[in-house]
Amino acid sequence: MTTETMTMKQTESAPDVLAERCGSAGLITLNRPKALNALSLGMVRELLSTLRAWRDDPTVLVVAIRGTNKVGRPGTPESLFGGFCAGGDIRFFHEAALSGDASLEDFFTEEYTLNHLIQTYPKPYIAFMDGVVMGGGMGISQGARVRIVTERTKMAMPETNIGLFPDVGGGYFLSRCPGHVGEYLALTGEVIGADEAVGYGLADVKLEAARLPALWAELGAAPFACAADVDQWIATELVADSARPACATGQIDTYFSLLRVKHIVDALEASTDAWAIKTAATLRKRSPLMLHVVLEQIRKARGMTLADDLRMERDMVYQCFHLRPGAQSETVEGIRALAVDKDYKPQWKPARIEDVKPGMADEFFVSPWTAQTHPLRDL
Repeated sequence: MTTETMTMKQTESAPDVLAERCGSAGLITLNRPKALNALSLGMVRELLSTLRAWRDDPTVLVVAIRGTNKVGRPGTPESLFGGFCAGGDIRFFHEAALSGDASLEDFFTEEYTLNHLIQTYPKPYIAFMDGVVMGGGMGISQGARVRIVTERTKMAMPETNIGLFPDVGGGYFLSRCPGHVGEYLALTGEVIGADEAVGYGLADVKLEAARLPALWAELGAAPFACAADVDQWIATELVADSARPACATGQIDTYFSLLRVKHIVDALEASTDAWAIKTAATLRKRSPLMLHVVLEQIRKARGMTLADDLRMERDMVYQCFHLRPGAQSETVEGIRALAVDKDYKPQWKPARIEDVKPGMADEFFVSPWTAQTHPLRDL
């Protein structure tokens, strides 16, 4: 199947994940534009199956992934790129948590397995991170050999806004950002653009969005004979002229290096600086409990391997839905307010940062499994 044929098949009735072979390249298109390509369990399983098959296929030398968007008619160039992946399907999380659907557990186990596979993939994996790249979209792109961003990229890990934490390996890759940028991005959920993404080490190269279709086509048409040819193409076409812009982190470090959430917020609120005041106001809207959990997560993950971080996050997400089951879950309440009822008035418990008692965050790091029974024991 040619790229053109696949593009013409990109209709609303087409699969949510389109995978095709073009020469030596394996090309993946996320094709759920009405949901901003949010990952369902079926999509996670399809990605796992495809990537494992291509990993073991010696004729596949390079893999690339992109998303579609809602602009333009399906099958036209305008509908390709411009929207990578907005994360996991949070409506599904809400429904599954309230109904006791066991597939919620499967989703996180398999998604984190997918994140680990991508982070450790033995062949070049190129992520075309155009448009929205958030949450689970970060999980399927941060492990790429080359992470391409554009002037349209909107990147974030906004989970504290729904009473969750930056999972999918977020503890691992955010904690590796310079200074205390990881704490800042994880706690606030701030949206950043391409220059900041490259500067913070969350992307490798910024390209004009208009260049992406030609690059994608070239990748599928290139006559790669061996892995060295792919490496040469990447070096020449993608990273030859790239340079990491300097992103000062001093202001962020001043506040987000502080020991506790209360210290961070107090210092921000005591400032007369507009950025500090705005940042404090943002934190006041997030789940107070999960702010404490997330600060601990990032700082623990800084000294962890990827596999250990993912195992920790699997424990944490279990507790997010089981420590307080059903509608009592901070995560279920956050999703209700943001995506279900859309009243944007989550009833956080505790309601204020000052009301989070010492030790409340610790419960989220308790594993319900032994090392031998952990669902991610084989990572």
